[in-house]
Amino acid sequence: MRHRPDGTVWVRTFPLTLLHDHTLPTHTHDWDQLTYATSGVLRVATADASWVVPPHRAVWVPAGIAHSEQMFAPVSVRTLYFAPRIAKTLPRECRTLNISSLLRELILHVSRLGALDRRTPSHARLIGVLLDQMTAVSDVPLQLPLPRDARALRVASLLQAQPGSTATVAMLARKAGASRRTIERLFTQETGMAVAEWRRRLRLLHAVRLLAEGEPVTTVAMEIGYSSVSAFIAVFKKAFGSTPKHFRLKRSDFRT
Repeated sequence: MRHRPDGTVWVRTFPLTLLHDHTLPTHTHDWDQLTYATSGVLRVATADASWVVPPHRAVWVPAGIAHSEQMFAPVSVRTLYFAPRIAKTLPRECRTLNISSLLRELILHVSRLGALDRRTPSHARLIGVLLDQMTAVSDVPLQLPLPRDARALRVASLLQAQPGSTATVAMLARKAGASRRTIERLFTQETGMAVAEWRRRLRLLHAVRLLAEGEPVTTVAMEIGYSSVSAFIAVFKKAFGSTPKHFRLKRSDFRT
């Protein structure tokens, strides 16, 4: 890997607004990538995990990591690319990040500029502030690790296809050609989560997408398999720190 970026442009931008769903197949970048969702939802997936990115959050994808991107329209995103070795203090793994009000405005401002050239004093200062702000933000629990074993991955795929399914682990295990005990063991070993916990996380991430699309809380609760709306609200608040209704009201229609 190069120790210095080529040229004087250290940050590039790519603003995008889509009215139809769009998928970018698996690819890599030479530059680190920060994609901020101003509205709509996107999902980033690697061989190891997937990340849901609702409005006002961002996903960090370091250079060289193979990933796909799925955008659920209407969606508007602002992507910043950082030259190699510039973001030294940021992790070398994918992360979903909370975005502060200041960082949001910085991202939008830089997107309007188009690029940051280190030879321009004002640009150089912006680069430093951007990196400082990105280092300070917190992760959010919007990651879903994936098992590697083919049988466990088959169970994960079945659950992803129908997040609200009421099928038991034993039923899913049989479809995958394994015993319930084997599937439970594989999930714990390879994802760090029991199947029930993994399933709960999957449902909550699906709920995030539906809420961001404007679906009523009751509809979302029913679709992801909760018979009690109050139980769904309690689980959602514990995971994300706000009620589903509050989350839904915060979604943005911003398009600049």
